[in-house]
Amino acid sequence: MGLMVGNTFAQDVSPSPSPSPTLSTPETVSPSPILSPEVSPSPILSPEVSPSPILSPEASPSPILSPEASPSPILSPDTTRPLSPTGEISPSPTASPAEVSPIPVPPPAVSGQEASGATAEPTIDTGDTAWLLISSALVMLMTPALAFFYGGLVRSRNVLNTMMMSLILMAVVGVTWTLWGYSLAFAPNSINPGADPPFTANPFIGSLNWAFLNGVEFDKPSSIGYAPTIPHQLFMLYNMMFAIITPAFISGAIVERISFKAYFWFVLIWSTVIYSPLAHWVWGKGGWLLDLGALDFAGGTVVHISSGVSAVVAAYVLGPRKTYPTQPAAPHNVPYVLLGIGLLWFGWLGFNGGSAGGAGAVAAVASVATVVASAAAGFTWIIVEWVLRGKPTAIGIATGFLAGLVGITPAAGYVSPIAAILIGSITSLCCFVAVSLRAKWQFDDSLDTYPVHGVGGTVGALLTGVFANKAVNSGGADGLLAGHPELLWKQFVGVAATYVFASVGTLLILKALGAVMALRVKPIAEEQGLDINEHGEEAYGEEFASGLSFTRE
Repeated sequence: MGLMVGNTFAQDVSPSPSPSPTLSTPETVSPSPILSPEVSPSPILSPEVSPSPILSPEASPSPILSPEASPSPILSPDTTRPLSPTGEISPSPTASPAEVSPIPVPPPAVSGQEASGATAEPTIDTGDTAWLLISSALVMLMTPALAFFYGGLVRSRNVLNTMMMSLILMAVVGVTWTLWGYSLAFAPNSINPGADPPFTANPFIGSLNWAFLNGVEFDKPSSIGYAPTIPHQLFMLYNMMFAIITPAFISGAIVERISFKAYFWFVLIWSTVIYSPLAHWVWGKGGWLLDLGALDFAGGTVVHISSGVSAVVAAYVLGPRKTYPTQPAAPHNVPYVLLGIGLLWFGWLGFNGGSAGGAGAVAAVASVATVVASAAAGFTWIIVEWVLRGKPTAIGIATGFLAGLVGITPAAGYVSPIAAILIGSITSLCCFVAVSLRAKWQFDDSLDTYPVHGVGGTVGALLTGVFANKAVNSGGADGLLAGHPELLWKQFVGVAATYVFASVGTLLILKALGAVMALRVKPIAEEQGLDINEHGEEAYGEEFASGLSFTRE
């Protein structure tokens, strides 16, 4: 979205650099104050210069050059001869080329959009920039919000460890994304201004051309078309927030047993070798899923499917908690959970709305879809829970809201509000079934990361292929209901590729780490709680007060 130029009809006419040596003033033209020798020369014509093409010998004087009108350096819109596309004045229809020639006028300054055949130069738009700054802050808030959401769901002796598993990502990925993660996700192999295409890119991973933010300007948009109305560094910052929260989602499956040291190295490696390539596939210039035509507006595959699949693999490799399922592990602080989901929903408006790249109609579409889909999902979950289990629960409605937010993420900028309600409701039903099956099968995905993020992201990505409509967003694609079933196939390819890459990659990372360090804490530490044993502190002053001892591994 570029800046619009106001009045394109009024053009400045600069003084002629020198009198015309070939033309004399026709005697048939009555003198005007501009052409009279007694009058000081006009900034347009000197006394020796033949009349401007505005006046022909047969033509009546222009309102600008009449004796009654004071000379103006601006051509009035009332002139009968329009400006040509190049900014020159068209010859009079009554003057022959032998009698007159146009005054040489420097081409007026016009925007790239106005110049015929010109390529628009990227221009920073203050409104779009302000919205992306706000959206970056909203998405950044989602990581502490997730810390509260997960922290409330675990037992009190593990709450700090669980919250730290989210907050540590703000430190780790905040640095790695700046140094190399962003470049691996979005940088082309080469940039060739003026060529066609103006860049070359690898379909599977970016390059290190933008490592350490080299060439990532703070005062110019990206030179290859990423968000062309905001500074390039702001685009980098906004995407950093996605890179931070994605591995934090994984932690929900492995809380209360993974070593914090192992987790630290896992998320550092995972964010580099899993997240950055996936981001490049889907959003990077030249990415193979982007070129295929698969749609992922804000991270259904990149964020939710990748984290959900990685979570279930990590839970399988680590094994269940020692007390699972024989001892209950009820949430210790439900108000934390409700606070967390409230802040997550608030931040999700930047997560989806900001993915439009600016403050425009698509941002409005995405924001409306985000709200109504999550509302429908919470409504659906609470009704189903009420009917099947007898009571609506606070944890239930919070999980329903989250399922809806996950499900609408890949579709937010491509679907109507009614379609968003259907996506939210269908996703909520699917996640409800997945959570129930996980509990029935006694698989220790502790906080239902895969049933919500993995299943929700999968359902949302596939439903994008059903409900997407170019009438909502011309930059998207038409889905199954709009007569294009091929989009559903493209969505399936994107989902399947993400499943394979994330699961195999996560398994290899954990096996490699397990060869050099312990992935789990010792059984005694797990029994006493990870807050004290991993961090030397605890949340509520209960364990230290009891004289509980802990040792360092």
